[in-house]
Amino acid sequence: MIDRGTLVLVATPIGNLGDLAPRAIEELARADVVCCEDTRRTGRLLQHAGVRARELCLVNDHTEYGAIPKLLDRLDAGERIAIVTDAGTPGISDPGERLVAAAAAAGHAVLVVPGPSAVIAALVASGLPTARFVFEGFLPRKGVARDQRLLELAREPRTVVCYEAPHRVARTLTDLANAFGSTRRVAITRELTKLHEEVWRGTLADAVQWAANEPRGEIVLVIDGAPAAAPPDEHALLEALCAQLALGATVKDASTEVATRFGVSRRAVYELAHTLPRAPR
Repeated sequence: MIDRGTLVLVATPIGNLGDLAPRAIEELARADVVCCEDTRRTGRLLQHAGVRARELCLVNDHTEYGAIPKLLDRLDAGERIAIVTDAGTPGISDPGERLVAAAAAAGHAVLVVPGPSAVIAALVASGLPTARFVFEGFLPRKGVARDQRLLELAREPRTVVCYEAPHRVARTLTDLANAFGSTRRVAITRELTKLHEEVWRGTLADAVQWAANEPRGEIVLVIDGAPAAAPPDEHALLEALCAQLALGATVKDASTEVATRFGVSRRAVYELAHTLPRAPR
């Protein structure tokens, strides 16, 4: 009986070649085939690590879907397949997600050699809250999809992390300032782990000015989450209650509606309703 194959996701450096883990080197040397975005770039990495790969297979955004059937056949034959991207961890805004899903669905083992990740590196260096965050990859480039995503993220209470190309970062920061408010805090990481690594921190308004210098290199944006909404004041609750009562609602129903809308205690709103003159009991 042939053993089931194994798919191994191998994280590779995002800039500093010294970040390639010993276990990553072992898995790349052991694999029957190494899937990669760019055979020349991965070839240089393997040469640096002293690894002579048995075979390189091109798996990028354009070829991943078409390559899956043949790779599954090789896994069925018991082979060990490693997948890397140009930098970082496979499957995070890079090829790998669809192959992992297909391999898992076919019952093959999926292993991970953890390591460099621009998302995590930028987040922990940002100085912004790290306990809860959301990763957005690249924002939609234009149109309704972009506007809708910005509107959604403007209300997101968790820290937001996204990638952006240097030639688009000025426009994106301007759009973020307009959607999130110019005073929202942001950290911009550039060229992480490389010679000219930079972490800039400030407000979105100041970030727009920073981007006017036409920054170069790989960029990750880390934006502070939306602040908690201020609790409604008593005047706003009374106005909403009066509006509901004027429509013929009972005090109980009006209190429930207003409490739900403002996210406050129904009991507190009910008691407030009874302070109104001639409020029905």
